Amino acid sequence: MYSTFQIARKYIHYYLTASNGKGHGTHSPFIFQFITRVLNDKKQYDEYARVEGLRKKLLNNKTVLTIQDLGAGSATAASNKRTIASLAYNAAKPKKFGQLLFRMVKMYKPKTIVELGTSLGITSAYLSLAGPETKLLTLEGADEVAGIAAKNFEALHLQNTTLVKGNFDATLPGVLGQLSSVDFVFIDGNHRQEPTERYFRDLLPKIKNESILVFDDIHWSPEMEQAWETIKADPAVRCTVDLFFIGIVFFKEELYEKQHFIIRF
Repeated sequence: MYSTFQIARKYIHYYLTASNGKGHGTHSPFIFQFITRVLNDKKQYDEYARVEGLRKKLLNNKTVLTIQDLGAGSATAASNKRTIASLAYNAAKPKKFGQLLFRMVKMYKPKTIVELGTSLGITSAYLSLAGPETKLLTLEGADEVAGIAAKNFEALHLQNTTLVKGNFDATLPGVLGQLSSVDFVFIDGNHRQEPTERYFRDLLPKIKNESILVFDDIHWSPEMEQAWETIKADPAVRCTVDLFFIGIVFFKEELYEKQHFIIRF
């Protein structure tokens, strides 16, 4: 993984060179709509307060969990013992990105969502609350963490959410086997090149024109950057959006030429 200093340098370069996030000069009507109606939607939805209330409680929870880290490890912790508070602070996506995922689900109305990497369930809650009629299948490999997430789902009364425990390598094929297609996927776990590219390949047979994939931490390491380049180059991918901390993939066939956008967010 890159050091904190390396990430900071990369972020500064991204911030200075990315398009301004206002939509001006964007030739793609689809991306212009994404920027103006999703990325820049400043409305404070009621659901935000519910999820952030949960986050606040977790940030004050000093319970120690044993973590089975099945991915590339943590950039902030060397031990497999971590408090719920530290997970909420370091592992959960910041509200800026959780709320962006919420708005994406609200805008594009996927029927089925798959999340790889439940953690404590904060991002899962944003995904679930954005579309109560949507089926959310969320996968978590660490047993004790999954147990806390399950309790959080109960506390928020998330009726449309199914938690699947176990290593993604073992559980993802079974989950995909239940589905005729996937509409929206958030991949936030196992930050290594080979598994990330493999999850992408596993998902492709279930992808349709309106499907959206979101990859977390695409600039976290050289491996993740290479995985992102591999995904961008796939013939099925028509459009990508790089927001530095996440990458978004669209498959819309009506976008005749491949388009790759780097947008300040």
